[in-house]
Amino acid sequence: MSRFVRDNGLTIALLSLFAVSLIGQIFAGYHFENDELARHREPPMTLLSYLVGGEFLSALFENWESEFLQMSAYVVLTAYLIQRGSPESKDPDADEPEDADPERSPRKAAAPWPVRRGGLALQLYSHSLGVALMLLFVASFALHWINSWRKSVEEAANHGEVAKGLFEYLGSAELWFESFQNWQSEFLSTAVLIVLAIWLRERGSPESKPVTAPHGETGS
Repeated sequence: MSRFVRDNGLTIALLSLFAVSLIGQIFAGYHFENDELARHREPPMTLLSYLVGGEFLSALFENWESEFLQMSAYVVLTAYLIQRGSPESKDPDADEPEDADPERSPRKAAAPWPVRRGGLALQLYSHSLGVALMLLFVASFALHWINSWRKSVEEAANHGEVAKGLFEYLGSAELWFESFQNWQSEFLSTAVLIVLAIWLRERGSPESKPVTAPHGETGS
């Protein structure tokens, strides 16, 4: 067990922080919604009603959407673009990377099966991380869109208004405001990390250059 924790400590810590944050979001949001209902002299909702409602699910997937967009963009862009001096970038002056041609890699015999198989399997596997993250973004965006629409239908009913249809809502300012407000912060935080890591260090982190590395050194 101790070896399992050591070998998977980073994932365990991050998933634990995720669980704590999600539970915090659930209960804080639940109490906030009931406070709003009390202000309008309406009966409180149950926790289950809140969890399956458009308000909570829209906010949840709105945030997941922006995170997966950030990660997919980061993974793909760092494959093609350079930031000299950053450990988050490939070194433009380095020799050709080992995976420039996976077919000729000296480690091919011990590589994952798509590499050993070659052909289409290798081509798909060569971009599988970016594709997987982009699919998670698309799925999260779709769930955000559907639940944001559900929330708008509830609000329209409360105000005696005619709600927009699902596909009509795809063009609404509300949906895109919710998305863009998160997208811009994710891209900004990634850019800040890439640039600050040129001059600043975090000893022991693979996301940082060694403390003694010159500022112009690129890659970790």
